[in-house]
Amino acid sequence: MNAPFPPAADVGVPVEQPMLVEDADAVAWDQSTDLLVVGLGGAGLAAALEGIERGLSVIAVDRYACGGSTAANGGVFYAGGGTTIQREAGEDDSPEAMLDYLRIEAGKVVSDETLRRFVEQSPETVDWILRHGGKLAASVWKEKCSYPPLDRFLYHPDNSLVASYRARAKPAARGHRAFGRDGKKAWGLGKFITEPMTQSALRLGLVFHRYSEARQLVVDRDGRVVGARILSTPEGSPEARRFAKYIARANMLLAALPPSIPLASITIALGNHYLRKASEIEAKARFSRLIRAREGVVLSAGGFIMNPAMVRRYAPAYATGMPNGTLGDQGSGILLGMSAGGATALMDKVSAWRFINPPKAWAQAIAVDRAGERFVDETVYGATMGEHIVDYRGGVAWLIYDKSLREAAFRQARDPKLVPFQRDVTLLNLLFNARKAPTLDALARRIGVDAEGLVRTVATYNAAARGEAQDPFGKEAVDMHPIERGPFYAMDISIDSRFLPLPVITFGGLRVAEESGQVLDRAGKPIAGLYAAGRTAVGLASQTYVSGLSFADCFFSGRRAARHAARANV
Repeated sequence: MNAPFPPAADVGVPVEQPMLVEDADAVAWDQSTDLLVVGLGGAGLAAALEGIERGLSVIAVDRYACGGSTAANGGVFYAGGGTTIQREAGEDDSPEAMLDYLRIEAGKVVSDETLRRFVEQSPETVDWILRHGGKLAASVWKEKCSYPPLDRFLYHPDNSLVASYRARAKPAARGHRAFGRDGKKAWGLGKFITEPMTQSALRLGLVFHRYSEARQLVVDRDGRVVGARILSTPEGSPEARRFAKYIARANMLLAALPPSIPLASITIALGNHYLRKASEIEAKARFSRLIRAREGVVLSAGGFIMNPAMVRRYAPAYATGMPNGTLGDQGSGILLGMSAGGATALMDKVSAWRFINPPKAWAQAIAVDRAGERFVDETVYGATMGEHIVDYRGGVAWLIYDKSLREAAFRQARDPKLVPFQRDVTLLNLLFNARKAPTLDALARRIGVDAEGLVRTVATYNAAARGEAQDPFGKEAVDMHPIERGPFYAMDISIDSRFLPLPVITFGGLRVAEESGQVLDRAGKPIAGLYAAGRTAVGLASQTYVSGLSFADCFFSGRRAARHAARANV
C-alpha cells in the first residue's frame, strides 16, 4: 500500500511536510550529530548503542521518558540457534532448526536472506544484550503456555510445540524472558533489559532529549534527509515535572482495565483527562530546535495502535480490539517517513491475540464459528488463534466445552504456578462469560450458531478424542477431551468479547531496504539519510506474531540501520 501522506485531521497526529533547504551547511542548526534517533524504545536504543560502538555521535529524542512498548511488555526476547542462555539451560537448538521454524512464521514478508541473517546474528545479539547489562536467565519451562511461571525465564513463546509445526521444524525454547520481578505482574518487564542498556548508552556518550517530539523532517535540494525539527519541553523545568506526572497517571489509568470491562469507561475518561493536561503543558511550554543529522535519521517511534484515527483509517476491522501498546504508539514515525515520500505496506494488517492456555482445559475444548465448525487446532499460539478468528471468521468465534472441562478449568485456575492475570482471566470468564444449556442443540440456538453444524463438529471431535479417528487439524490426543458430559457451555472468544478482550497491535509501517534499513520511496528506491526500525517499519514480525519476535526485530533492525549509517561515515 503506497498511500499518500494523509492530512493531520485524518490521522490525529500533526506531523508537518518536510522543511526544504538549499544547503544544509547554511542552516542555523541548534545541534548537530552523526545519527539522530527518533523514539528511544527498543529499536531506537539498539540503533543508538550500535551507532556509538561504531564511532558515530548520536542524539536521541523521545516524546516521553523512553523505553516505549519494549520496556512495557512482558520482557520476552526471541532468540535461538544456540544462545548462551540456551546452552546454559541445556536446550538443544541450532541455526538450521530456528531458520526452519521462522520460515513458517515470518518467511513471506522478508526475504530468506534477511531471515537467515537474523538467525545467524541471534546468539551474538544475546551476548551483546548481556554485555550491556541486560538481564537474562536460563531457568527453562518446557510446556505449552501463553506465558511461563514467573520463576522461569526461557520458554516456548510460539507454535513450536504444536504437532503440525513440530513435524516441520525441530522445537526449542527461544523465548528469553527478562530476568527480574515487579511484584506478580507479567508486563512492564522489558525494562530489565532496556534500562541497563540505556544507561550503558548514556555512559558511552548518547545525548538524550526526553519530552521531545520530532514534528518535521529537514530535506535538502537533493532529497536527502539532513535533520529534523524537534519540539521540546525544557528538561528539569516545573513544566517537565508536571508533564511526567500527568503522563504516568494517564498510562496507569488507560491500562487499568480493558475497554470492555465494567467501569473501564471511568478509568479511560480519567486517563484521557490527564493526557489533555499533559498536552496543555506541551502547547504552552515547548520550544523548537533544529537538529542536524550528518549521516541519517532513524525513525523508531513504534506503531500506531494507540491512535484510533489511524486504526480506523488503515485497519478498521480491528478498531474494536483492545489496543496493546504505550502512548508513543501514535504512528508519528510512520507519518514522518511518509511526509518525505516513504512508501508503506501492510497498514491494514494487525496482530490479534486470543490466548486460551492456561487453563489447559480450554485448549482441550473446541473453537467454532457461526456455522458451528472448527477452524484450528486449539493449542496454537494466541496470535495464530486471533488471526484465524478475525481474518478468516469475521471476528466471531465461541469456545465449546462440557461440565468435565469446566470443572478441570476451575481446578487449574488454582494452580500456584499461574501468573495472576492468567488466574483472574480464567475465573472471570468461567463465572461471567459462560452460556449454558442442557444439550448441544439448545446451546447452539442460544448463541446463534448453526445447531446441525455444532452437533456434527462435536461428534467428529469426540471420535478423535477417543482415538477412533484422526483429528482433521492434527491436534494430539493428549490435548483433546471428549465433549459429552452435560450441561454444555460456550465462551465468547470473538474480537469484541466483553470479558475476554482481544489485544491488538499493528504490523504495518514504512517499507525499508532489507540490507540497510533505509526507507524506500514509492518507486522502491532508498531515501538518502532516512532509516526506519522496529514497528515503525515492516519487518520480521510483520507476517505473524510470536512473543519476543517484535522485541528481537527492534534490536535487529535498529542495529542494521546504525551499521549502514556508520559505513557511510567511514
